Amino acid sequence: MKLQNIVKIISALLSVLGGIFLLRILGAGDDDIKLAASMGDYGVVSPLVELAKVILYLTIGITLVFTIKGLFSDKEKLKKAALSIGFFAVVLVISYVLSDGVETPMKDGEFLSANGSKWVGTGIRMFYFLAIIAIGLMLTSGLKRIIKK
Repeated sequence: MKLQNIVKIISALLSVLGGIFLLRILGAGDDDIKLAASMGDYGVVSPLVELAKVILYLTIGITLVFTIKGLFSDKEKLKKAALSIGFFAVVLVISYVLSDGVETPMKDGEFLSANGSKWVGTGIRMFYFLAIIAIGLMLTSGLKRIIKK
């Protein structure tokens, strides 16, 4: 049996299970669920939340399996992916080097460590660098199209 067929069967089973949990919640009613939740009883909603977590983890896992399978089936795709990851790593290193970390007090009275502050700065710089690169690539692509016409 193919992996895709197994995925379809599991999806159908999870859909039916989700429908059952939904009907159970609808049958209980909003007021009863709120009253039970105020006393710490989440028994009606919890199974649906757990099912959602399972579906999320399965989706991530299946996506990774098919992505990796697709990458390793074509050497050209694998080469392009490795090149993209390399460029991303270069942007990460540049952003990290340009960031400085300062211990920062937070609103709740705790402190953000200097290392944590440096990583926050790295994330912000990466966002700006990647945005500038994306805008530059879009402009370059647009200019190439205009020039060709």
